[in-house]
Amino acid sequence: MTAYTLLIGLVVLERLAELLVARRNLAWARSRGGVESGSGHYRWIVSAHVALLVAAPAEVWLLDRPFLPALGWPMLAVVVLAQGLRWWCIGTLGRRWNTRVVVVPGMPPVDRGPYRWSRHPNYVAVVAEGIALPLVHTAWLTAVVFTVANAALLTVRIHAEDAALTKWNA
Repeated sequence: MTAYTLLIGLVVLERLAELLVARRNLAWARSRGGVESGSGHYRWIVSAHVALLVAAPAEVWLLDRPFLPALGWPMLAVVVLAQGLRWWCIGTLGRRWNTRVVVVPGMPPVDRGPYRWSRHPNYVAVVAEGIALPLVHTAWLTAVVFTVANAALLTVRIHAEDAALTKWNA
């Protein structure tokens, strides 16, 4: 359980690093006329991710969830791969990457890196991690609740992102 809690702590540090990158990139985008869209759902996304990072270790500790190697090790591999995909997306988008929906009008869509194959590869990483991170230590309730909430939030988010890209890059 302690190792799992440390894993969650590492993910929290990764999220804080993302927020620093996002803050820097938001300032860059705004200085170039960047327009934010869909900000109403942002706090709900943040809340869901904070809840995931609190609920998973809480479920493990409070409900005495066991570590099952046949489940835990493959799920840990998925978590690591999801982090790799997330940072590949961040690197590919460069200063255009953000935790918010921000578009600099007139900039063409990115079509390299993972964006060659998917319009929203970062969300593939989010979904994979949201399922796998709790399951590393059999926190299946957290995995189910987060996955359902995340599906609803990503539906709104992707719609807002696609609309913003269409509006400002047409």
